[in-house]
Amino acid sequence: MPAMSTATGHTNALANETSPYLLQHAHNPVDWQPWGPAALERARREGKPILLSIGYSACHWCHVMAHESFEDEGTAAVMNELFVNIKVDREERPDLDRIYQTAHQMLAQRPGGWPLTMFLTPDDHTPFFGGTYFPKEPRYGMPAFTDLCRRVAEYYGEHRAEIDTQNASMRSAFARLSTAGPTAGVQVSDVVLTRAREEVAGQFDSKRGGFGQAPKFPHPTTIERLLRHWAAGGGNDEEALHMARLSLHAMAAGGIYDQLGGGFCRYSVDDYWMIPHFEKMLYDNGQLLALYADAARATGDAVFARIAIETGEWAMREMQSPEGGYYSALDADTEGEEGKFYVWAPDEVKALLDPDEYALLAPVYGLDRPPNFENHAWHLHMFKSPAAVAETLGIDGELGVRRLTAARRKLLAARERRVRPGRDDKVLTSWNGLMIKGMARAGRLLGRPEFVRSAERAFDFIRAQMWRNDRLLASYKDGRAHLNAYLDDYAFLIDGGLELLQARWRDGDLEFLIELAETLLDHFEDKTGGGFFFTADDHEKLIHRPKPAADEAIPSGNGVAAQVLTRLGHLLGATHFLDAAHNTLSALWREIERYPSMHNALLTAVEESLHPTQTIVLRGSSEAMQSWLTRCTANYAPRRLTLAIPEDARALPGILAQRTAKDGVTAYVCSGHACEAPVTTIETLDAALARV
Repeated sequence: MPAMSTATGHTNALANETSPYLLQHAHNPVDWQPWGPAALERARREGKPILLSIGYSACHWCHVMAHESFEDEGTAAVMNELFVNIKVDREERPDLDRIYQTAHQMLAQRPGGWPLTMFLTPDDHTPFFGGTYFPKEPRYGMPAFTDLCRRVAEYYGEHRAEIDTQNASMRSAFARLSTAGPTAGVQVSDVVLTRAREEVAGQFDSKRGGFGQAPKFPHPTTIERLLRHWAAGGGNDEEALHMARLSLHAMAAGGIYDQLGGGFCRYSVDDYWMIPHFEKMLYDNGQLLALYADAARATGDAVFARIAIETGEWAMREMQSPEGGYYSALDADTEGEEGKFYVWAPDEVKALLDPDEYALLAPVYGLDRPPNFENHAWHLHMFKSPAAVAETLGIDGELGVRRLTAARRKLLAARERRVRPGRDDKVLTSWNGLMIKGMARAGRLLGRPEFVRSAERAFDFIRAQMWRNDRLLASYKDGRAHLNAYLDDYAFLIDGGLELLQARWRDGDLEFLIELAETLLDHFEDKTGGGFFFTADDHEKLIHRPKPAADEAIPSGNGVAAQVLTRLGHLLGATHFLDAAHNTLSALWREIERYPSMHNALLTAVEESLHPTQTIVLRGSSEAMQSWLTRCTANYAPRRLTLAIPEDARALPGILAQRTAKDGVTAYVCSGHACEAPVTTIETLDAALARV
């Protein structure tokens, strides 16, 4: 990651951490402490407020504030005098980030972001003031950071009564959030699916694809909802398909997508998907990989298949550790400049390509236009289709594709010789779950067995290194796994594991997923109110224990938990899983109803609760089942779960033990609790598949 100054002669308590983000600040003159008993007790003992700074390693503005303020001796002296300074990696401690982002919204009446800068009372850690990035000198309508620190400390010393009153009000607000439960007589219905479809149409950018205005984010759960809505209606909702296709094509052609190396950046700073915020996050790419593979299967569009394959290849090449786990992120900055690794000058490109290649590539990617990035640089964005440019040049379309492919490879090889962006090489269980799902699904749907093997390596790594004493851990780096896992870790890993089982059966994996699900119920479920808390019942006591419902950059943990428990419940005949999923929807129904399109993961659980997944279990020899399995995955069928279990599989759990092979291949087809007679012919299987 970008090197923070290490020549200051300072070393603080972050030097003992494994988080790349925390280690970036280990040699700041700020006396940073990691969040933990020692720092919290010090604040209480000294009576100093806590300055809590939350960020992550690939965050551009986090780097800016670090260089401007945290590496500055004068600023650090003020911070050290007035506060106990605590630095948190939001990727390792999403529990703290979620709490203090919510608190920021309560205090400021607007969303937060990163870096998040909050000032907490030392006794109960309730925030009384906060913001995000603050400049070293007054600008952007904000005060200088040191002036702000002095004013906050002065206010804390002189206005404790007002602060105590405000904090009591905030704790009451958190308590109301914590106690929210199901409304009596809740009836889960598909009206929210229709309303979500209407809301998304109102947000759709009909010219450029995507939803809303700049900054434009990919919103994979929204596009997935459109594809599912189209499929559920038998393909009649052409507008839903159009919104999904236009958005996927626009992103694939845009600068948000790495046109040379594959993989997506975090978001676009403009409406055109042209200039991204250049960080690449594992969680975005895991979701988009699965989405583009689904879109390829739904539409037959070769562009979507290509984007999925290139993204999967990027993940294997740049994001998978030798041990198997997937790394977290690539930085936006190189050598202190955002995007420097990715941008070009036309003369540089011209020198690398032959004239015919350049004549094609330049108009496709805009090198024949004025620069579109800072410092007179060009960032590759597909302005014209290769077919249109090939026609203009009077060459065959296939020849144009070959030339463009050769040109892209030359530029990628040249780019590889540049100083690379920093990589956050910690392994997070939750984000690995998302990428395991993406790789397994793309491998299964696009015929890429190496993707499935990659997903299996990551799954095995998590199980070997981050499953200790029947509990998951959240983060791994340099041989050390630590931090109690969160709701998302369990839910996303189960989801990825189910997708991996669809790609290939292996004895023991399903039993592990069941263990994860039982642990989820034992330690995260709200037994009285329904749904799942973000932290376990034996987690560190914090000022709030959230129960997240809305999707954010990643899907709602409650939504994914309800999905996987519904699928496991029907697969195994396990009613307690189905009950927990139903109770989750009931508990969060008011939030879903209030704004359905913000709750797409929960909407998928609603859909599969009302219209249960078609569960197909194939039994027979691996060779004989292959043609049957190919039929089951031939079409886009998001409400289908297919497992091909070899006849020699051992000790199958639940009702799977009753699913045995008869003569040749036998298919057991169920929708919810309703199961058809065992299927022993391809023709009967085809008829069953046509019913979904």
